Amino acid sequence: MKTGNKIFEELPEVQEGVLLKNYTTYKIGGPAKYFFVAKTKSDLVSAVKTAKKLKLPVFILGGGSNLLISDKGFSGLAIKIDIFDIKFEDNRALVGAGVNLTKLAYDSAERGLAGAEWAAGIPGTVGGAIHGNAHAFGTKISDTVKNVETIDLKTLEFKNFTREQCNFSLKNSIFKKNKNLVIISAILELKKENPEDIKNHINGFLEHRRNKHPMNFPSAGSTFVNPLVKITNKKLLEKFPELKEYNEKGAMPSWYLIKKSGLSGKKIGSAQISEKHCNFIINLGGAKAKDVLALMNLAKKKVKKTFGVSLESEVQFVGFKSI
Repeated sequence: MKTGNKIFEELPEVQEGVLLKNYTTYKIGGPAKYFFVAKTKSDLVSAVKTAKKLKLPVFILGGGSNLLISDKGFSGLAIKIDIFDIKFEDNRALVGAGVNLTKLAYDSAERGLAGAEWAAGIPGTVGGAIHGNAHAFGTKISDTVKNVETIDLKTLEFKNFTREQCNFSLKNSIFKKNKNLVIISAILELKKENPEDIKNHINGFLEHRRNKHPMNFPSAGSTFVNPLVKITNKKLLEKFPELKEYNEKGAMPSWYLIKKSGLSGKKIGSAQISEKHCNFIINLGGAKAKDVLALMNLAKKKVKKTFGVSLESEVQFVGFKSI
């Protein structure tokens, strides 16, 4: 019996040939050979067991941000996690991996719980944010994580991780390093504050995003991590006086490095380095993954040549043979 027939026996609701571009913020990506939506923990377990049994590669999809999927798609089982459970107990939020970050921010605010305001306006999910230790406006999701529940794709065992065991670092975690660990849910510790003050913070962050980020075009969000380096070359410091300020802060804004390397507005195909914020590569309409990849490689090359700094991608790649 063919794999296709077996998978429908095991997962009756599985779909074939679903275009993944419809599930990413980039609106880029070819079809998944098989596509399944996990709405519960048991759904996720069934899908993972089926993939393991049929020896299919697995790709876990959350909100689809910080993600670039190949134009050829994914030749295995793509599992979209739509576990939307959210429950509050005192100052803690028990949240499913599929909970939208903006919803988390507003639901927490309604209960007078602060700590998630920074995430408002980010199109990702709690699971994805923990996976990449997302942060903005000086706050990281790791600041609030108490516990993370996962399933190991290899052993099918459930594992719980404390904040310390998550090995959080800049835009990184144990889950990003170990792709077998799939986040199911998390417990976040928040702080009691005045609901109106929290909502005012949310509104301020949303206004900043509207003013500074290219919100009118599809993108994956920030393309590169801000390098934690200092530039000491005297000629560069004279030519770019802003570098002294960034040296004091201990991090170089990727947007600045890309802009000063002369790439603001640069287009390849229908992809463009945003003029509004150069750390965003936007889809002007019909962009291909290869266009985005070409701009990313160009930015790395130019920044290295101009400043001697290596840019590290914040975007995850799916369906590519090699990057």
